[in-house]
Amino acid sequence: MNRVLGLILAGGKGERLSILAEERAKPAVIFGGKYRIIDFTLSNCVNSGINRVGVLTQYRPRSLNDHIGIGRPWDLDRASGGVVLLQPYVGRSAGDWYRGTADAVYQNLYFVEESRAEQVLVLSGDHIYNMRYDQMIDFHRQNKADATVAVVEVPIEEASRYGIVHADEDGRVIEFIEKPSRPPANTVSMGVYVFNRETLIERLTEDAHDELSGRDFGHNLLPAMVGKDEVYAYRFPGYWRDVGTIDVYWQAHMDLVADLPEFNLYDFDNPVVTRHQERPPSKLGPHAAISRSLISSGAIVNGTVQRSVLSPGVFVAEGATVADSILFDDVVIRQDCVINRCIIDKRVEVRPRSQLGFGDDLTANKDEPENLNSGITLVGKGACIPERIRVGRNCKVLPFVRPVDFENEYIESGSTISRKDTRIGV
Repeated sequence: MNRVLGLILAGGKGERLSILAEERAKPAVIFGGKYRIIDFTLSNCVNSGINRVGVLTQYRPRSLNDHIGIGRPWDLDRASGGVVLLQPYVGRSAGDWYRGTADAVYQNLYFVEESRAEQVLVLSGDHIYNMRYDQMIDFHRQNKADATVAVVEVPIEEASRYGIVHADEDGRVIEFIEKPSRPPANTVSMGVYVFNRETLIERLTEDAHDELSGRDFGHNLLPAMVGKDEVYAYRFPGYWRDVGTIDVYWQAHMDLVADLPEFNLYDFDNPVVTRHQERPPSKLGPHAAISRSLISSGAIVNGTVQRSVLSPGVFVAEGATVADSILFDDVVIRQDCVINRCIIDKRVEVRPRSQLGFGDDLTANKDEPENLNSGITLVGKGACIPERIRVGRNCKVLPFVRPVDFENEYIESGSTISRKDTRIGV
C-alpha cells in the first residue's frame, strides 16, 4: 500500500455529543475506556499497510494533537512517510477555515500533489469499526474506478443521517443522495472514499471554483461525480458505528460489554492501537462485584459495576453501584452512590450517597431536547457532585460545576446545572 495516501478528516465539532465534545474535537473523545475515537481509523490504516497519513484538524485540536503526537504508538514516527497534522492557516488566497470536508482536502492539495500516491484514501476520524482498507483499494483497482465509496446497511429509521448510495448489480453507483429527509433505501456511505489521485485533484479544483458549492464530499463532490466518472460502491460486511450522537455513542459501549460482542476488540491480527498510559494494574477489593464490564488499567473497584466501561484511574468505593454507564479517566465514585445510565467525563468526583440517573421520568433536557431524551445523564469534566444529591434522567451537569451550584437536593429530569460563577479559579 505504499502507493496510497491516507487523509483523515478530524476537524469535526461534534455538537450532538454535547459537553463530551465541548472542549475537544469529536475524534478525540474517549471511547471504550482506553481509546480515543480516532484510534480506530488510525489503526485501520496501519493494519492495512498505509503508512503515509495526513490528519486534518480544525476544531479545538489541542487534545487530538497531544494524543497523536508524532505517531509513535501506531509506528508512524517515520522519516519517510508517517503521520502529519494538517491545520487550516491563512497566508495565501486559498487559506482559511475549512468550509466543508472537500474544502479541507482542497486546502491541503499541496500535500496530495507532493505525494507519489496513485490513490488517495479519504476517511472520517469519528467512526468505530475495524476494516482492512487494502481490500477496498484492491476492489477499486480491479474495477478501474475513479472513485469508490464504502457502504453499509443501517436501520431505515437511521438512514436520514447519512448519504444514501444506490448502485447497480455490478457495483457502479448510479445515485448518491446526502442525508435525505425521507431516505428511499438504507444502504449508506461510511465516509470512506478511495480516489485516483489525479481525479481527486481535478474534481476538487472544479468544486472550489463553483461559488454555489458547499465544499462537501457528500453534498457536492460525490453526487457531481456520479454519471461523469466511474464511481463504485464497496460493501462492508462488518460492524460500523458513527458515534456522533449521545444515544449511538452510549449504545456502542453497551455493544462492547455484550457476552458475544459484534465488534471484536480482541482481534490480535488487526489490533486497535492507542497512546499508552503508564498506569498500574486494575485492582478489585474484597467486596467488589463486576459483571459484563470493561475495566481499564489503574482502576480500583470496591463496589458493584454492571454493564459499564471504566477508563484508567477510575475509583468506585465500597457500597457504590455503577450500572449501564461510561466513566472517563480518574472519575471518583464515593461510598453508597448509585450511578445509572450516565456518561461521566474526566476527573469528576461524586460525593457519598448521591444518585445520578435517578427515577423513571424521561423528560428531555430543556437545553438539548434533540440530543438528551433517552434517559442518559451527562456530567462534564472536572465537576464535583455534592453529598446526598439525586439527579434525574436526561440531565446535563456542566464542566467544573461545584457543590455550591446545586440549589436543591433533587435535580429534576431534563435539567442543566451550570456554574454560578464561571471565573477560573473561583
